[in-house]
Amino acid sequence: MSSDDARAPLAPTHDGRVSLGLLLVTLCLIAVNMRATITGIGPLLEQMTTDTGVSIAVLSGLTSVPLIAWAVCSPLAHSTAQRYGINRVLTVSLVLLTLGALVRSLPGPVAGVWIGTAIIGMSLAAANVLLPAVVKQSFGTRVPAVTALYTALLAGCGAIASGLVVPLSHIAVRGEQWGWRPALLAVCATLPIAVLLWALHHRRAGNGAVRTRPKGTPRGPSMWGDAVAWQVGMYFGVQASMFYVLLTWLAPMALSIGRSETQSGVDVMMFQLAGVLSSLALPLALRGKLERWAPALLPALALVGVAGLILLPDGILVWGMLGGLSSGASLAMSLTLMASRARDHHAASALSGMAQSVGYAFAAVPPVVFGVLHTATGEWIASLAFLAALLCTQALLGVLVGRDRYVLERARPAAPTAPPAP
Repeated sequence: MSSDDARAPLAPTHDGRVSLGLLLVTLCLIAVNMRATITGIGPLLEQMTTDTGVSIAVLSGLTSVPLIAWAVCSPLAHSTAQRYGINRVLTVSLVLLTLGALVRSLPGPVAGVWIGTAIIGMSLAAANVLLPAVVKQSFGTRVPAVTALYTALLAGCGAIASGLVVPLSHIAVRGEQWGWRPALLAVCATLPIAVLLWALHHRRAGNGAVRTRPKGTPRGPSMWGDAVAWQVGMYFGVQASMFYVLLTWLAPMALSIGRSETQSGVDVMMFQLAGVLSSLALPLALRGKLERWAPALLPALALVGVAGLILLPDGILVWGMLGGLSSGASLAMSLTLMASRARDHHAASALSGMAQSVGYAFAAVPPVVFGVLHTATGEWIASLAFLAALLCTQALLGVLVGRDRYVLERARPAAPTAPPAP
């Protein structure tokens, strides 16, 4: 046991409950800023291309930078935390997240925007991976509720940021509009507070447990060879694909049926906000026998939404919200699985890193396929059929991940039967 592990109280005390409450507030503030740092770029692309002279097609690649960073850096977050401690690595990642937001908004060459966005993506990779482990370590049986809370804040504040960033850019100061750079910085204004609170927790709790392996000791089993880990990773990837497909293409679909730019923006915002409600409601579904089947049932709402988009496209606001309800709950379910399918927070961190690397690498492809199908056919039916196939795949994977299985161990043997009576 490390010295940091020894600091953990053996029984809850008043001070322990206060510390846990402050940690919950800190995690919520971190969640507020995680997606808000990346969702503001899309609505500002036209302003950015006018200001920089770079085409909107090139600048749209900024939205893919975080996905690539998450796919590449997620496994590194776990191994780094194993060496230096979860709390220390999260402190560094949050400081870098703040630095990336500043670099992206500084006046100067457009290269700063790309560099800042890359720093943001790498920083978020660590936070994405390690937060489920922190929740697993600190909140015990409350993992689903705490995960649902910070997932709801992550999704909700990301939606609000995408809706506020354009009005913020038009704020006039001394006769001149703010512009897109200050607007991107303004939507993550509470980030320094989150960094300060986490730094205080880091100082109080220590760096977190560090695992060292003596020389000559063989390595234990790897997540990359574990079937349960791959099931969780693919479930995460398929649900993320559905989110990014609709985030990217819901507005163009709305415009194609005659809705205005403002209305299409509302459609996208309501899609994201609907996910907040379902994230908060998910713990209610993870009780009793329904817990086993919840991962498989969650895509059903989105399948109804896809059918509605094909048959009655004028109801796109309602169908998009159904997709959002499914997406928000699915994200919370995925993060819960990263904690609940591991025996301890070390395994949860490793599973989170592996699953998010697999998941985000997969999630980068379907939005492109969706667009290619639309371009090839000139309609949305083939693209939506592809989305329906993804949702059916999620349901099948949900049957697998819903079983009582844990990573890095074999399925529990069946209970021995009593010998027959003589």
